Amino acid sequence: MEIQTVGVAGLGLLGRGIAACFLAHGFRVIGFTIPETAHEEARNHIATALEELIVRAGFPSSLRENWRNRYTEVSTVTTFGDCDFVIESIIEDLDAKEILFNQLEAIIRADVPVASNTSSIPITQLQARRKHPERFLGMHWIEPAYNTRFLELIRGEMTSPATFEAAETLARHIGKDPSLVQKDVPAFIVNRLAYAVYREALYTLELGVADIETIDRSFRNAFGLFAAICGPFRWIDLTGGPALYGRILKGLLPSLSDATELPQTIKTLMEEDARGIVNGRGFYNYTEEEAMAWEQLLHEHAWKVRALMDEYFPLKDEATAKLT
Repeated sequence: MEIQTVGVAGLGLLGRGIAACFLAHGFRVIGFTIPETAHEEARNHIATALEELIVRAGFPSSLRENWRNRYTEVSTVTTFGDCDFVIESIIEDLDAKEILFNQLEAIIRADVPVASNTSSIPITQLQARRKHPERFLGMHWIEPAYNTRFLELIRGEMTSPATFEAAETLARHIGKDPSLVQKDVPAFIVNRLAYAVYREALYTLELGVADIETIDRSFRNAFGLFAAICGPFRWIDLTGGPALYGRILKGLLPSLSDATELPQTIKTLMEEDARGIVNGRGFYNYTEEEAMAWEQLLHEHAWKVRALMDEYFPLKDEATAKLT
């Protein structure tokens, strides 16, 4: 399957980065969003992202101009009929996604893969009412989408081998090191691990063990040491092995949270519409300058992590990986 034109439906923060990633690697991109202001924000984000790739990752300077010739802005998906691959990146709402999928299936060819950038909805659930469920899969990105190696590809129960293979080939072509998720479970891999951590962090806070800053400090100073170079299983092997950790787990597991209800701390913050750096209110309060500074810190760190991973863990398909 030759892929030349990629449709990106939804140009929020992740969608813009996804569009930039494909434009950087020579694809034609059709970007769909409804508000005109979102198109303007997406253009600015893409231009900034590509400039970073030119300056920091050795991409050709010609990208500064030629990406615009390969990028089409649309406010309906009627032009997606030209797409060879489609990525949905709208809000995390099943009904909204199904409305979009209905529109897409009336327009695109039957063999065009459709990937959902959902972070938690099972892909099999998204496939349930589709005309061609075999061409649907999950494609879970992380910000900044254009320079990280992370990408989860999730196979739904009805996803065809051809669809999954096409997505994997495409992922490697744009410099990703994809995690192939073979069993469709809610939140896939990384978010299942992450939300277990979030639940235990909130539980530790509500037990009165320590305050928010202290819990964050402990996590940063410990997990920050190894998380960029190895995962939990490798870390166990490096620091005592399963024999040691098994004994610790046996005694510790009964004291860990097994709550199925939201902790009160986050319930209260939800009711107060706390959206973190977006509106300056979260577990911490932020001025506009502080929010920008934290965003920049995360961004700079992402580049350093990328460089470290490329040095010690080269991508398998180096011929198609340009972010090295």
